[in-house]
Amino acid sequence: MTRLTLSNMSTNKIYIAHPANSEQVTALEAFMKALKIKFEVKKKSPYDPEFVTMIKQDEEDLKNGKGIKMTLDELENLCK
Repeated sequence: MTRLTLSNMSTNKIYIAHPANSEQVTALEAFMKALKIKFEVKKKSPYDPEFVTMIKQDEEDLKNGKGIKMTLDELENLCK
């Protein structure tokens, strides 16, 4: 699903449109371009934002040397 997000800087309001099909997306984009309205298009992620944040933090921790390396045998023994 495509989501178009508009924000009004003077009133701090955000407008989010959820077009149902590609024709509506095309029409909304044409309308906003014609009126010179700045907009951004965001594609909905299939992942929970908290999960993505956690994975990114884990990757950063590994880059910074935080973590434990173990063999598959060590992991299997740990899970017994």
